[in-house]
Amino acid sequence: MAYRYRSDLTRDDVTPKDVYLNRRQIMAGAGAMMGAGLLTGEARAQDAWDLTPTAYEDATSYNNFYEFGTDKGDPARNARMMTTEPWSVVIDGMVDRPGTYSFEDVVAGMTIEERIYRLRCVERWSMVIPWNGFELADLLDRVGVQSGARYVAFETLARPEEMPGLRVPIIEWPYREGLRLDEAMHPLTIMATGMYGEPLPNQNGAPIRLVVPWKYGYKSIKSIVRITLTDEQPPTAWNTYSAREYGFYSNVNPNRAHPRWSQEFERRVGGGLFARNIPTLMFNGYEEEVAALYEGMDLIVNH
Repeated sequence: MAYRYRSDLTRDDVTPKDVYLNRRQIMAGAGAMMGAGLLTGEARAQDAWDLTPTAYEDATSYNNFYEFGTDKGDPARNARMMTTEPWSVVIDGMVDRPGTYSFEDVVAGMTIEERIYRLRCVERWSMVIPWNGFELADLLDRVGVQSGARYVAFETLARPEEMPGLRVPIIEWPYREGLRLDEAMHPLTIMATGMYGEPLPNQNGAPIRLVVPWKYGYKSIKSIVRITLTDEQPPTAWNTYSAREYGFYSNVNPNRAHPRWSQEFERRVGGGLFARNIPTLMFNGYEEEVAALYEGMDLIVNH
């Protein structure tokens, strides 16, 4: 199943964090029912876990944010050093209204919605996250995309005095990502400013990040400081590091193995025994919504 998105939600509709945690407790009981044979079948197990947001504590303590270290717990330990106020985003390139926009200017007038999305890492672990944010298309419409623009490039903050991971040349800093313009304008693509009804924690990409739910997690760039419209495919961090392993598109695809591991299955973080070896869904479960973007493309070659 794929989550449907809505465009009429506001912050008043956001479910409180304690309710999400209670849902997780309910699903623990459902797991026991599965073990007793009352719920059977791979598909039922998949649907049950899909409906359960990952616990807030897991989602905020198990992260990849290499600017703060390569261990999954490093971002939660080190990201508190990052200053997020004031914050500004440079929007430039092929736009009608380029400039340096404060965070407050970026979100002003935007409709903040709750979107419950699957999150799938290329490393095969996954989560279900209730994000709060707005469609990237609304921001691009506001600044005016010029004719001929085909891609949107993004850049993460690079502040070595606050980000100890920058001292290690794991990839070329600053972290960069990019989307084709039609991907960026798709209604599922959002700029997240919160999660679980609260502002984004630093380790999850405060104060503003990209979320593209049908792609591997590294495409959803964190702590954005620059957005550039361009007519050329932009370089991206992991694609530059190893194009054989990390494609520009990076769509979740169970049929396209990573050179060092299969992508056929995933592990839901915090889910226990019943969240292991979950079959990976094409486009992370959003095939109905986004497959048309890639009609006629070879998704093994264009990975």
